Amino acid sequence: MDKFPRGRAIVASEAPQIEILPAREASSAELCRVHSMEYLRKVSEGIWPSADRVRMGLPVDPRLYRRCALEAGGTILAGFAALEDGMAANLGGGTHHASRERASGYCIFNDVAVGVRSLRREFPDLWTMIIDTDAHQGDGTHELFSGDRRTFTYSIHVGKNFPARKVSGDLDVPLDRWVAGDSYLDSLRRSLESAFLEFEPDVVFWVAGADVHEDDRFGQMRLTLEHIRQRNAFVIDLVRGWDVPLVIVYGGGYNRDRELTNRLHALPVIQAAREK
Repeated sequence: MDKFPRGRAIVASEAPQIEILPAREASSAELCRVHSMEYLRKVSEGIWPSADRVRMGLPVDPRLYRRCALEAGGTILAGFAALEDGMAANLGGGTHHASRERASGYCIFNDVAVGVRSLRREFPDLWTMIIDTDAHQGDGTHELFSGDRRTFTYSIHVGKNFPARKVSGDLDVPLDRWVAGDSYLDSLRRSLESAFLEFEPDVVFWVAGADVHEDDRFGQMRLTLEHIRQRNAFVIDLVRGWDVPLVIVYGGGYNRDRELTNRLHALPVIQAAREK
C-alpha cells in the first residue's frame, strides 16, 4: 500500500511546518487494552481460518502484526501529541472495523480504540469524542465503546453499504447510496454540531476517510474534491472553535487513481496545519 509513504511525502511537501516523527509499535500490553491476548497470538502466528481471511480482506503475511502494531502505536503517539500541541495526526490509522476478537474490512487492530484507552491510563477522566466521516460505519469502534459514557461515537456513512450488520453508536447518520455532496454536508453540519455541543469532549479523534469521493470504488457517495475540502474545514473549525485537541487519522480510501487517494488522505492534515 503506497498511500502511507506517498501521503507522508505530500504532507512534507505541502505543509513543511509539520514535524513528522516515526511511529513506534504498540506493545502487547497496549493492544490488550482493546484486543485479547489470544487474538494477538492469532495475528502474530498467522492463524486465520478461511472465513476470517475473507472478512479481513488482507493477505496473510508474517509482517502483518508489526505493520498494524505500528499503526496503533502511531495513533497513541498522536493522541498524546494532540493533548500537548492542540493537533496531531497519524499518517495512517482509522481501522474502525476491527473489534476485540475480529478483523474486518482491512482492519486488524482498532488503532483509535487503542489510542483512546492509552490516554485514559494517564487521564482517566478524559471525555473523548470519535468523529467518523469515512463512507462506512465504524462498527468495530461502536462495539468497543458501547456503554462507555466517557466516549461518544459518531458515524456518518452510507446506510446500505459495508458492513452489512451495523452496530449502533451514540449517533449514527445513515445516508442514501450516492448521496450528493451538498446533502452530505447539510447532514454533517446539522448532526455533528449539536452532538458536539451536547457532549463537550476533552479530545477528539477524527477518522477522516477518503472514500467519500465520487470516484471511489467502494464509498458510494458523490462528494467532489471541493465538498471534501468543505467537510474537512467544518470538522476542523468546529473542534478548533472550542479549543479541543484534535487527532486526525486516515480511514479508508479506494480510488482507482491512487495518487488522488493519497492526496485525499493527506488533505485534512494539510488543511489543519494551514488553518492553525
